Amino acid sequence: MDSVFGVQFEGGVILAADQSNARSILMYQSNLDKITKLSSHSALAVSGPNADLVNFSELMAKNLDLYEISNNGLKLSTHGQANFCRGELATALRKGPYQVNCLLGGYDESTGSGSLYWFDYLAALAKVNYGCQGYASNFCLSIMDRDWKEGLTQDEAVAIVDKCIRELQVRFLISQPNFIIKVIDKDGVRTLKYGADPADN
Repeated sequence: MDSVFGVQFEGGVILAADQSNARSILMYQSNLDKITKLSSHSALAVSGPNADLVNFSELMAKNLDLYEISNNGLKLSTHGQANFCRGELATALRKGPYQVNCLLGGYDESTGSGSLYWFDYLAALAKVNYGCQGYASNFCLSIMDRDWKEGLTQDEAVAIVDKCIRELQVRFLISQPNFIIKVIDKDGVRTLKYGADPADN
């Protein structure tokens, strides 16, 4: 029952996710952060059962840290990170699959641009300008298709995300009261806004 979506803009990426942690008819938490920082300039937004969500996103973050340490501070590009994550999903597919669908957003200092990658639990990978995972795709893809354009500014990208959140809160059967929005650009990964503080435990 997760809603995860992202929009690429000129010079970066916006990632957004609902903050609900629910199973069956129970809501466990309404301040979960489903967007994990992978490196200084990349983040992974994940939808799926909470155990797989936490396990997979932490595994990816720690492995990318290990790669950087093992290679004298050399960082993988966003494209490289997306392919690494896809490879891990493909390997797990025949052993014990992770039930996760992801959006990976990052900013590459070498090119001065952001990029967004969509991949699912079957390890299908695609580079996209905008994307959704979970039930959000039923409501948000038409908004993104209409409003996204080449050379989008950060404010315009945030406006698209806000439209998507409003659409979900008005039309979606299941209540998702809180959303967290993060931006990845030349200044790194930072939280733009949230409905409930993830640090409030």
